[in-house]
Amino acid sequence: MTNDNYTCVTTGTVATACSLAALDAILNTPDIACVKVETPKKVLNIIIDECKCISNNKAYAIAHKNPYNDPDVTVNLDIISTVELLDKNDEESNVIITGGEGVGVITKPGLQIPVGEYAINPVPRRMIIKNLSSKIPKGKVAKVTISIPEGRKIAKKTMNPKLGIVNGISVLGTTGIARSMSSEAYKNSIVTQIDVAIASDIDDLIFVPGNIGEKLALKQLDVKKEQIIQTGNFVGFMFDEAAKRGIAKFTFFGHIGKLIKVAGGIFDTKHAIADGRREIMVTHAALCGVDKINLQKLFDSKTTDEMMSILDGLGVSVEVSNSIASAIHDRCMQRFDLDLNVILVDMEGNYLNNNFII
Repeated sequence: MTNDNYTCVTTGTVATACSLAALDAILNTPDIACVKVETPKKVLNIIIDECKCISNNKAYAIAHKNPYNDPDVTVNLDIISTVELLDKNDEESNVIITGGEGVGVITKPGLQIPVGEYAINPVPRRMIIKNLSSKIPKGKVAKVTISIPEGRKIAKKTMNPKLGIVNGISVLGTTGIARSMSSEAYKNSIVTQIDVAIASDIDDLIFVPGNIGEKLALKQLDVKKEQIIQTGNFVGFMFDEAAKRGIAKFTFFGHIGKLIKVAGGIFDTKHAIADGRREIMVTHAALCGVDKINLQKLFDSKTTDEMMSILDGLGVSVEVSNSIASAIHDRCMQRFDLDLNVILVDMEGNYLNNNFII
């Protein structure tokens, strides 16, 4: 059987495939090795690793997401669906979906799923219902339990703990087909940080590029994790989403090597997209009176830390950092009408500029 597009399906598609295979096993379909799953985009053939009946009305199936061109922590994880056919009472749907071991539970408002529910997102839920409903015998309801045995351990590598999703990972997917971190799928995942903060009435937000920025912010500032929003490389996208949600003022904190790009109007900070760090640094150093010989040294430097060392030796590092921070503020005011408190730091968290408020 051709494994159609299996290398790039979501956890939601795999969970749906397992649910469908388990139901088929109960309905006496022998030797289930592959099932056809209808996703929002297309019908996909999904290989099943294992499928067995537990009793005459209960079965489970296991499958996994194959590796693809993305650093996805859910790759190769076993996803299990256990399906049990029960007599139907007054349920509106003939499919009941719940979570088991390794599937996270929502504890904070602001996400797509209510507090107290398992973190199985709306599209995967709809996919499971759509793919199973027509096969369920009249007068019966299928109770579907999704489990991910390694989910609790893997969750530590995700944003789930910050979002208030505890004890496991989320079952995700908006199209049924996984997309790389440079795509809309990743943007949709990181913007939920803003929604959770708003729903939790958290003020004084701190936007940082990533994990390093978060660690340094927690070290240097009197803030809690809940106040920190990671932008990844999508600074412009996250600032735009913040502005759309009525957040007009916050702190932008991070290593100068990342934040300096924004001073040059670079709002996607991925290195392969654009760099310009040395050009921006040389420009601001020149504005602060640095001579041509030292400007050349700055231009020839490999890292911003090396550049800052040169400026420190000239006694103008704070002045140049202030100039860069002001440029970041002005760029963001022009593009998003955001009033930023910009804090630039080195890799140890030491402040480089002093034109900010703590």
